Amino acid sequence: MWDQGLEQEWADLMRMALAGDSAAYRQFLLCITPHLRAMARSRCRTLGAPDSETEDIVQEVLLAIHLKRGSWDSSRPIGPWIGAIVRNKIIDALRRRGRRTNVPIEDVMDTLAAEEQAGGLAQLDIDSHLATLKRRQQDIVRSISIDGDSIRETANRFKMTEGAVRVALHRALKSLAQLCRIQST
Repeated sequence: MWDQGLEQEWADLMRMALAGDSAAYRQFLLCITPHLRAMARSRCRTLGAPDSETEDIVQEVLLAIHLKRGSWDSSRPIGPWIGAIVRNKIIDALRRRGRRTNVPIEDVMDTLAAEEQAGGLAQLDIDSHLATLKRRQQDIVRSISIDGDSIRETANRFKMTEGAVRVALHRALKSLAQLCRIQST
């Protein structure tokens, strides 16, 4: 998927970041973002999602990496871990659009084990980040990004238009991404 040297650089940066080096974490995020964007765009095209979904997916992937960074097993390659997050966020985006996607179980086995290791700390991290948002934004992010509800279901629940939900979600994810950037500096 990615060049081994590049993947090794990312893994080294993430190890330093997990040890508390915020500059290494910032560098890690800056290094992976263009690759995430290319991967998301490619997978969107392959799975029939519009290119317009790419930036939202990249923001969701960056947020998921931030929130789940403690679940990465540093003895394993980082590329498959990142790839699984990208794939899951694309599938989430397709489901929100009402499209079903089947993923072979072999593609998610490593991810399942990593998610089990995340434990309660990840939930505390998610809750503290969401607490920085306005109440309606918190509800929308929880509904779509955490609970997996569609845009339509969320709009109906909160008596909003689908467009208003998309705008609120985009703004909330942008705020969370900004918070993550601030914390990583």
